[in-house]
Amino acid sequence: MNYYLLFKSLHLIAVISWMAGLLYLPRIFVYHAEADHDSQKKVFKIMERKLYNYIMMPAMLLSWLFGLLLIHSIGLDVLSELWMQIKAVLVVILTYYHFILGKYLGKFAVDINTKSSKFFRIINEIPTIILIVVVFVVIFKPL
Repeated sequence: MNYYLLFKSLHLIAVISWMAGLLYLPRIFVYHAEADHDSQKKVFKIMERKLYNYIMMPAMLLSWLFGLLLIHSIGLDVLSELWMQIKAVLVVILTYYHFILGKYLGKFAVDINTKSSKFFRIINEIPTIILIVVVFVVIFKPL
C-alpha cells in the first residue's frame, strides 16, 4: 500500500473540512453580532458550538496529524525547503486563527461579544488569503 498517497488524500480531506469551518464560522459570527432576538442568538450559539467542536476541531487535528505523517513519509529533509517553511508558517497562523475564533465563540456563548459584524466580515478574509498562498506555494514549490 502506498502510505504517502493515503496520507495525502486524508490530509486533503481534513484540510478541506477545516477550511470550510474557518470560512463559515466567522460568517455565522456576522449574523450573530447582528441578531436582535434571543431566539436567534440561541440558534447561532448552537450552530457555532457544533461547528467548532464537532467539525473544525477534529478537522484541524487530523490536518496536522496527516500533514506530519506526510512529512515523515517523504523525509524530514523537506523541512529545509522554502515552500515547506512558508506553508508551515501559514499553517501555524491558521491554527492561531482557529483558536482566536474559539475565543470569540466563548464570548458569544456568554453574551459578552464586543466585536461588530463588520469586524467579523473583515477577519473572514484571512483564511481565504492564506489558502490561496498555500495552494500556490505547494503547487509551484519556489526555491
